[in-house]
Amino acid sequence: MSMIKHRKSKFRHVFGQAVKNDQCYDDIRVSRVTWDSAFCAVNPKFVAIIVEASGGGAFLVLPLHKTGRIDKSYPTVCGHTGPVLDIDWCPHNDQVIASGSEDCTVMVWQIPENGLVTPLSEPVVVLEGHSKRVGVITWHPTARNVLLSAGCDNVIIIWNVGTGEAMITLDDMHPDVIYNVCWNRSGSLICTSCKDKGIRVIDPRKETILAEKEKAHEGARPMRAIFLADGNILTTGFSRMSERQVALWNMQNIEEPMSVTEMDTSNGVLLPFYDPDTSVVYLCGKGDSSIRYFEITDEAPYVHFLNTFASKEPQRGMGFMSKRGLDVNKCEIARFYKLHERKCEPIVMTVPRKSEMFQDDLYPDTAGPDPALEAEDWFEGKNGDPILISLKNGYVPGKNREIKVVKKNILDSKVPKKSEHSSHANKSASSTPSIVSIDFSVSQWDIEYVCLLFHNEISSQCKHSAVNK
Repeated sequence: MSMIKHRKSKFRHVFGQAVKNDQCYDDIRVSRVTWDSAFCAVNPKFVAIIVEASGGGAFLVLPLHKTGRIDKSYPTVCGHTGPVLDIDWCPHNDQVIASGSEDCTVMVWQIPENGLVTPLSEPVVVLEGHSKRVGVITWHPTARNVLLSAGCDNVIIIWNVGTGEAMITLDDMHPDVIYNVCWNRSGSLICTSCKDKGIRVIDPRKETILAEKEKAHEGARPMRAIFLADGNILTTGFSRMSERQVALWNMQNIEEPMSVTEMDTSNGVLLPFYDPDTSVVYLCGKGDSSIRYFEITDEAPYVHFLNTFASKEPQRGMGFMSKRGLDVNKCEIARFYKLHERKCEPIVMTVPRKSEMFQDDLYPDTAGPDPALEAEDWFEGKNGDPILISLKNGYVPGKNREIKVVKKNILDSKVPKKSEHSSHANKSASSTPSIVSIDFSVSQWDIEYVCLLFHNEISSQCKHSAVNK
């Protein structure tokens, strides 16, 4: 560790602090399902937590300010018929969340502006295509309405949520259960970790494996693989002696790792959370009571240990706030939502600074909520980097962002027209509607009314020109 002492880094003194008790979310029955996902997803508006549910699967969605004791009768999102295994907030719409379940389906939900007042059992769309439980859900980082799911059928499906269609199915690349899938920064590639101990870099649109490392970690326990901003891959796993490891890989030369760091002999899976703006990666072990964090640089040994946040209680799961949900006035560079057995506890990571001024070096422009591409553009082969925003004055949510989404989708969608003519279309529309009709304030009736006005206007102009002739 002597090397760390000499290395200068503005993140060396980052300190973590759990919030006061009254700022926690209490009396929550966190899911007991034996699945290694984070069980928690957060964005600047809501915290979502997978909970125990009798006769199906459910998750809570709480506005961030709804702290304190959560009543047992608090409404849940409860449309799945089997336990929910993974949830993910849409990066381009803070009201939209997707869930994967043991019932083999993926569901996409529209959360009301101020949270739930009644249970939500009607998803915007049900995506059916997996033959076994769906344990991995992740939205495309830069293209609107593109969602990836991976199931215990060893299949990855990429969906166009706006039309409810499975556009890409990767069903012959993984011989065993897929532990996780991660997009690169522009969403042109994915990397995966699998029970066969392999990590793979895949071009999903060409349906080709670009790089593959057979035994990234020798141990039999689950691994994780994530893309870093520079295109390298960070993995967590276990050695043959059951020691936990963190490794860094260059996909151009994936045979040998750039670095391997041995950690300890605990058996909890290490969930990595990565901040591309600061190049800091946080490792949260399931069942651990600590969060370790490392800085990734381009100088050997590349992965530099910074510090450990230690607490008494073990964590059942963990949510990681996106950058635009942090308090820049307090030099907060990360916030975690730690799940205990019966509560969710925010943990704030801060860089100590005396100045009251905005700290440019801590907050470079970060990925904002606007997508760089539409789904159709991405499926046709286009790529787009994240559209960045400044956090200088804190993040201010845009107005009417959703309406823009919906109009595009309503006009693109042929579902409403068909449903007028055939009852069969009504049935199919219920399984593959577009995300729209719920999304927003523009109803089908409004559109028909506008079309009628437009039609009347054209008719009167035609009559007028006929009279003139």
